Amino acid sequence: MVFEDLGSRNSEISILLTEDEGIRELNRIYLGKDRPTDVLSFPMEEKVVIGDIAISVERAHEHAELKGISLNEELTGLLIHGALHLLGHEHEVGGIRARRMRKEEKRLFSLTNKEIS
Repeated sequence: MVFEDLGSRNSEISILLTEDEGIRELNRIYLGKDRPTDVLSFPMEEKVVIGDIAISVERAHEHAELKGISLNEELTGLLIHGALHLLGHEHEVGGIRARRMRKEEKRLFSLTNKEIS
């Protein structure tokens, strides 16, 4: 549903649900950062398969508890976040691009909540 809304209806992604150690290893190998993170996105240069998303369920569980939301809500948010990265959105540098990405995350999350209800 998220990709359809973003105009990528026939796109495919792969999703890896892992633990902190697994995502830490991916972060170290591919980004040179030797620490766990909540989500990583690896875009591809293909038309149908647009990339891979890896999510640490361990980290998602911790964040969900801190935010007072369900694990499902946190995983949905991370999946949306990763999908937006695959489609070229960026927040790391801050500024207007980060604000646009955050706004799009909120919009897409509200769409998924309507679908789930």
